[in-house]
Amino acid sequence: MSRARGMRLRKHHGLGNDFLILIDLEDAHPLDAELARGLCDRHTGAGADGIIRVTTGAGGLVMELRNADGGPAETSGNGLRCLGQALVQAGVVRGPEVVVETVVGRRRLEVGPTGPDGVAEVSVAMGPLRIGPAVPQEDPQRRAVEIDLGNPHLVVLVPDPAAVDLAAEGSAIESRYAEGINVEFAAASGPDLIQLRTWERGAGETLACGSGSCAAAAALHQWGLVGARPVVRNPGGDVTVTLGDEPVLSGPSQFVCTVEMA
Repeated sequence: MSRARGMRLRKHHGLGNDFLILIDLEDAHPLDAELARGLCDRHTGAGADGIIRVTTGAGGLVMELRNADGGPAETSGNGLRCLGQALVQAGVVRGPEVVVETVVGRRRLEVGPTGPDGVAEVSVAMGPLRIGPAVPQEDPQRRAVEIDLGNPHLVVLVPDPAAVDLAAEGSAIESRYAEGINVEFAAASGPDLIQLRTWERGAGETLACGSGSCAAAAALHQWGLVGARPVVRNPGGDVTVTLGDEPVLSGPSQFVCTVEMA
């Protein structure tokens, strides 16, 4: 990866959903699909579910996101939270408020202080959420709905997400959509707790999905299964979603390391 030579990346994760952060305010390192794939490769690259490049534009800081397969993505809840922590730690902004432009609009974050363990609590207002039509299911124990959060989701209510063959079902559902889709398998464990597993477009199964957590909270709230501020339990840990005019995603982001590309 000769084009990566000289890059300085930061690695952060939100509940195991990990991202490489490239702070490129001088626009010195354009990012394309091939380079993103190489950097995200867990065997020959730095390894991550996705890579975020931040530059400057007329409106301030601008986020560019690519999934591990190199494809572009519109937004990411955990990616935004990781980016917010990275920008404050690197001294690009003071915080606690951080504003970032994405391809689907401006997003506002609140970044808490990073502790000695590298963890900060970060919240992000995720923008407008639109609940689409119900999607018929062959299994009478299931129901599903499409959710648009700037990126596409299909939330599938199941008796037990742990029992789902995620690789088989998630990839099969994703392949039915020309542009792909994120697929969330969810169940309510109580009035304020959702169990969730996610198949992410362009990344496969991830330990957590921030926008997917918001989509699941909105769907299960509409179905009357949870309240307006549920905890969403991903395999990698818990986030809280506060529903309203736009969902607010809150949870930990952890700085892992810096990576100097030789």
